[in-house]
Amino acid sequence: MSRTETQKSRPRGTAPRAGKVADHRGRTPLRTRLRRTRDRRLRRLCYAFLALIAVLCAAAVVAYQLTPIPQPHPETVAQSTVFLDADGAYLGRRGPADRQDVPLSEVPRHVQDAVIAAENRSFRTDSGISPRAIARAALATLTGGDPQGGSTITQQYVKNALLTPEHSLSRKAREALIAIKLDRTRSKDEILQGYLNTVYFGRGAAGIQSAARNYFGVDARNLTVAQGAALASIINIPSYYEKAGSDPKVTAKLKHRWEWVLDAMAASGSITKQLRAQARFPAFRFYPPGGTDGQRQYLIDVAAKEAADRLGITEDQLASGGYSVRTTFDLALQDTTAQLVQNPPTRKGVRVHTAVVGMVPGDGAVRLLYGGSDYARQPFNDAVSGAVEAGTALEPFSRMTADEPLRALLKSAAPTPVNLASAYATLAADGRYAAPYTVARITRAGRTVYQAHPSARRVLDHGQAGSARPPTGEFTTGGAGGGTTRRTLWATGYDGRLVLTVALFADRAGGRNGTTVPAQLPNQPSPADFTQSVAGGIWGGQRRRITSNVTRRAAPSRRPCRPPPSPHRPRFRIPAGGKRRPCAWPPSRSAGSEPGSGMYTSLRNASTVLIFS
Repeated sequence: MSRTETQKSRPRGTAPRAGKVADHRGRTPLRTRLRRTRDRRLRRLCYAFLALIAVLCAAAVVAYQLTPIPQPHPETVAQSTVFLDADGAYLGRRGPADRQDVPLSEVPRHVQDAVIAAENRSFRTDSGISPRAIARAALATLTGGDPQGGSTITQQYVKNALLTPEHSLSRKAREALIAIKLDRTRSKDEILQGYLNTVYFGRGAAGIQSAARNYFGVDARNLTVAQGAALASIINIPSYYEKAGSDPKVTAKLKHRWEWVLDAMAASGSITKQLRAQARFPAFRFYPPGGTDGQRQYLIDVAAKEAADRLGITEDQLASGGYSVRTTFDLALQDTTAQLVQNPPTRKGVRVHTAVVGMVPGDGAVRLLYGGSDYARQPFNDAVSGAVEAGTALEPFSRMTADEPLRALLKSAAPTPVNLASAYATLAADGRYAAPYTVARITRAGRTVYQAHPSARRVLDHGQAGSARPPTGEFTTGGAGGGTTRRTLWATGYDGRLVLTVALFADRAGGRNGTTVPAQLPNQPSPADFTQSVAGGIWGGQRRRITSNVTRRAAPSRRPCRPPPSPHRPRFRIPAGGKRRPCAWPPSRSAGSEPGSGMYTSLRNASTVLIFS
């Protein structure tokens, strides 16, 4: 059919159907070809996109399976060992980092909730990652912007404890994979515990336990709602907020964030509206505790050596083991002594040493150990290692027949102050010798791993011990040399609860560099007066402190009574007219009733205060 016939057969006014009729050369119109090409390209793009998604998903699955959860970095889990005095006051620490692990059970729930409110409010329900935060961090990495942190607690824990601090897309991807895997394989409580034990709080403190001590001087388990919210607020910028308490601008900014955290806790039901209204911004310590200069380092040295021996480990292992060592020392008594010995007799070219030891008779707990004026200048501990010529200080023992180990102590013409104090403690305990000790208890992660069990053995007959006892409250003095040639001076006093020994001696530079030789004591002021003044001041301060503790600790209606027979049972008497109150045994355990600490009580209508050691 010709073209003319074709046109005639088609109704008039009807256009030819597009795509059905080729041009006069027999080819498809251009528009049709373009549309078909576009459709094919779109289909290919869709197939490629779906293939890419499949490949990425497969790669993610493979990467997830092949990515292990790494062990925490050694530096993030390194712990320090903390030393406390007999009442739990902070002495200092030993170790590579100021950090101690605590189980989540020892972190109050309101502290946990405060951290969640400040850092990741969806922590309990999320999958461990925040896609928005990952995208934000990836964009910052690509564009060279400021580094972005992970927004979830799980991601922060992975970044800080498990991975290196580098900023790259590969590390960010690995962080996300590990966070997801960690969330699927660990409980939320496990993740939160790891986070709280490793996150940095400023002031050198890593972990909630060290932060609680450095900012507020308490253990983590004793943090209040206000204190917990403050620590949670610091996590955001610890290097800035660590100045809280000393910088008014920082303190004001932290207080604003603290209020924001508390508001979030109240809104989520973590605390009641009443608690929110009662919360007051807490007071901060200006500086973290734990300075080990001056006197405290002497105490830590002695306690660390004893603690390591008790546990059968080295001192290095103890320092990095995360232990808490409760010592027998009385920090208040130690500080009092340091003030009293500040102005000893002086003479040019002569250095005067003062050593003071306080010990509980029949128990051996060392309450006081003054070994030098400043550890930084003199690390040698005069009280523990100094051999001081005894002279007449040993005369009360000259006619006694003693058993070991007292016999060995008395053989030395130059005993250490600790040894001489333990000898006099034997007299105070009616002839029963108790070895000196400075460690009362050692705990680790809330579990007691060592508890002192002091014991005493009779080494002197009761008659021998009684014949050498001086009047109660008086000090016996002795030493080597006399008058203006006195070389050493000792003053010792004791009663049933404390033996106190003060030793005074001097040295001067020797013939060789770095050596010293004994020297005569200066006579101005009088060394005897100085020694008696120090001993009397310590003794009087101890009595006043004990009386104060009696008033504070004594129960209003019930008191500890005489315990069952025991070699360690305290001796006491009832003054004329004294009456017993109804009593209960055993007394309630407290920080003051464990080995190495004092347990105080009193009797109604008594003319004197009775102290149980």
